[in-house]
Amino acid sequence: MVSKNQIKLISSLHQKKFRTAHGLFIAEGVKVIGELLASHFELEHLYTTENLFAEIALSKKTMVGETDLRKMSALTTANNALAVFRIPASAEITQSGLIVALDDIRDPGNLGTIIRLCDWFGVGQIACSQETADLYNPKVVQSTMGSIARVNVSYVNLEDFLVNTKMPVFGTFMDGENIYTTQLPAEGIIIMGNEANGISKAVEKYATKRIAIPRFGKLQQTESLNVATATAIILSEFRRK
Repeated sequence: MVSKNQIKLISSLHQKKFRTAHGLFIAEGVKVIGELLASHFELEHLYTTENLFAEIALSKKTMVGETDLRKMSALTTANNALAVFRIPASAEITQSGLIVALDDIRDPGNLGTIIRLCDWFGVGQIACSQETADLYNPKVVQSTMGSIARVNVSYVNLEDFLVNTKMPVFGTFMDGENIYTTQLPAEGIIIMGNEANGISKAVEKYATKRIAIPRFGKLQQTESLNVATATAIILSEFRRK
């Protein structure tokens, strides 16, 4: 049986300040929890309405009713399982392969989708600005569908990170070179900018190559692409070339 204090603690993990204070985050649903259990993440405790995850020791698992699970859940419609995991120490970014750099991505859904896209396209590292949405926000965790277990996401001072790199740095801009006709290397850093404002002026100056996804519409009036959609197109082109 789950206590009121446990429910209160788990509910508090919906907010970053409490995740940071306790060093814990939540994941919901069999798919996401299963992915995290099979990875380096350390399980703190599992709460479930059904007899799931038989491999988990009883000391780390509590059967709960649907009402209690709803109180703990960050979802509009609660799933059948919620797990609390420990937040691991952040790993440094290794300057090799393709790296995605996120400059002030604020929407948790966009961040989660970008992490999932990086996993799909074999990009194992993401460097986030300090202003980017929190990796352990429940919406981010859910949006990754388990890819959070396979992509190293690190929060850095992007200017310091970029000024010290010897890799080519690709900035995504509306006025950049057509990505479909650009020679793209196997290694490099790809900067994706804020949903509303794009790449900041402070970060823009470190881009050694400006690239763009061209518009094909007759009227040319579409203002921009969703940042996660743009990331998918750009990563596809880098892998295709």
